Amino acid sequence: MNAYSQQAYGGHADPTQARLANLRRIAWLIDGAFRLPFTRFRFGLNSMIGLTPAAGDAVLAVISLYIVNEARRLGVPNAKLLVMLRNVGIEAVVGVVPIVGDLFDMAFKANLRNLAIIEDHIGVSLRRR
Repeated sequence: MNAYSQQAYGGHADPTQARLANLRRIAWLIDGAFRLPFTRFRFGLNSMIGLTPAAGDAVLAVISLYIVNEARRLGVPNAKLLVMLRNVGIEAVVGVVPIVGDLFDMAFKANLRNLAIIEDHIGVSLRRR
């Protein structure tokens, strides 16, 4: 693969790796981009977007479903896709409960869970970036 092709895939020679890198960015931005000072607790834009009643949770569900669809395109088996959909469903249903749902979303982190399922399927470590 030439330099132009690598540039087209975000610096990755393999389109699968480029898609995986994109999914990592999205999942971390939504679920773990920020750290609570003096703790190991991480949270993401999910916590802020979810504060908008109904619309915020709908936007987050669409983003989560995009990750699941990309997993399907990457060849993740149906059994694992069902687990991923369950993660999204749990976060979406509990997320609509004011305050409690937002706190749950901060702790549950469905997108990072789903990213781990994708990486496990592909054979990459979540910590290797």
